[in-house]
Amino acid sequence: MADSIAITGIEVFAYHGVLPEEKKAGQRFLVDVELSVDLSSAGASDVLAETVDYGLVAQRIHDVVASERWDLIERVATRVAETVLEDVRVGSVVATVHKPAAPIAVGFSDVSVTVRRDRS
Repeated sequence: MADSIAITGIEVFAYHGVLPEEKKAGQRFLVDVELSVDLSSAGASDVLAETVDYGLVAQRIHDVVASERWDLIERVATRVAETVLEDVRVGSVVATVHKPAAPIAVGFSDVSVTVRRDRS
């Protein structure tokens, strides 16, 4: 499927991390997703019900990342992908979780994990 919907930079304050201070203080995470969706019906009809509502997708992702607590951003990215795939119209998803304030001892601009999940 060549059609896609992308949402980038969903900002979430959450408590994911291995270190106790990450679990206590929390930090900012950013989430990007690209959904593989057949957009031909929506493109022809101009009707929202014929596509995936990206506003609802963004809210669901925000809620999952904010409400759950995991050690690894690999798990967070997997949960984001699982959440997106709950909509049967999505054939696959690429989910990236950014942790720009990760506790790394050297200078860096970002750390992220990307997972791809298919509906199979």
